[in-house]
Amino acid sequence: MSFDRSIKIAPSILSADFANFGQEIRAIESQGADWVHVDVMDGHFVPNLTFGPAMCKAIRPHIGTVMDVHLMIAPVDPYIAAFAEAGADIITAHVEAGPHIHRTLQAIRATGKKAGLALNPGTPAAATAELLDLVDLVCVMTVNPGFGGQKFIHSQLDKIRTLRKMIGDRPIHIEIDGGITAETAPLVAAAGADVLVAGSGVFSGGSVDKADVYGQNIAAIRAAASAAQV
Repeated sequence: MSFDRSIKIAPSILSADFANFGQEIRAIESQGADWVHVDVMDGHFVPNLTFGPAMCKAIRPHIGTVMDVHLMIAPVDPYIAAFAEAGADIITAHVEAGPHIHRTLQAIRATGKKAGLALNPGTPAAATAELLDLVDLVCVMTVNPGFGGQKFIHSQLDKIRTLRKMIGDRPIHIEIDGGITAETAPLVAAAGADVLVAGSGVFSGGSVDKADVYGQNIAAIRAAASAAQV
């Protein structure tokens, strides 16, 4: 993966047809998705239960772009190797999920994968201060993690601006996860984000048989964000 700050759209398959992941992934990629975002939830760290390493391994052959795996689980460390072996390109862990996030990021990097650090809405940007040299991506949650379809939390825009200043010219993506639509995309792009995770914002109204709707949604989000990007 080469680094650049152009706007990237990462549809979350949490909003896809669970019975048809292979075709759904091929559909969104054919319609312009840059990354495929996989939300892993354990029913403990967050109030929902979704996917594990076996599912990630099963969908990996269908992904031609980037598999962006977001671990909303605690503990994280015992599962890093399994998700790496399943084919994740990026593995993101939450700063709130364990007592030794520095060690967790080291463990992710030791697998050869890109390391991401996620922040819940109640966690300040300052939590990343001693960690930025270990990360390739900071994921700002603009909803409380657990479920798709939630409303965007506007107070997170200041956090994104702060992170943009903290990161400076380091090759670190700022990813936004939660409530991304064509209306909110320009707000986060103007604040400094470059990777936008969208679930219902991409999948709403479409299907594998109406993949052009996915393309229209992706294009609308990208155009709105690109026009506002700093």
